[in-house]
Amino acid sequence: MEDNEQHEAPGGHREHDGHSAHADERFERGTDGPKVIVVGIDGSDSSWRAAAYAAGLARRQSSKLALVYVQPVLPAGAAMGAPVADTTDEVAEELMAEIRRASERPSGTHPLRWEFHTLRGDPYNGMVRMADDLKADAVVVGASESAGHRIMGSVAVRLVKAGRWPVTVVP
Repeated sequence: MEDNEQHEAPGGHREHDGHSAHADERFERGTDGPKVIVVGIDGSDSSWRAAAYAAGLARRQSSKLALVYVQPVLPAGAAMGAPVADTTDEVAEELMAEIRRASERPSGTHPLRWEFHTLRGDPYNGMVRMADDLKADAVVVGASESAGHRIMGSVAVRLVKAGRWPVTVVP
C-alpha cells in the first residue's frame, strides 16, 4: 500500500493512513502538543478566565504562553479630548502587573514559560498578527461581553472563522 492510499475499513467507512502528499501541514507545528499558545487579554473577566485556562494548558503541555493585549485605537473624536494612548498604556501596565503577580504564586507544578506582548490596533488583526508571528499552535480568547459584537462579530468568532489555528473560546 502506498503512503497516501485509502482503504475500506470494516463497517464500510474509509480510513486514511495520514501520509497524503496533499495534507495541509499548518497544524503540524506542535506534533507533541502545542508549543506556543497565544491568549488575548483585555482586563475583562472572560479574558482573565481565558488566561487562566491557557496558563494551565501551557503548564501541563510545557508550552510557551504568549499573553497578548491589543490596545484599541479610537477615532480622533471618540475620546473627547482624553489622552487615549496614556490610558491604554496604563491598562497594559496594570495587566502586566497582574500577570506577574499571578505567575509568581506558588503552584507546586511545572514552571510556566510566558511572555507579554502589547500592540495598538484592531483586536482581531492584532491577535492574527501575533499568532502568525509567534507561529501559534493554539489561540485562546474569552467570550465577548459586549452586546455590540452581535452586529459586528466578536474577535472570538472572527478567529474561529479564519480557520488558521485551533481556537478555544472560554466563557
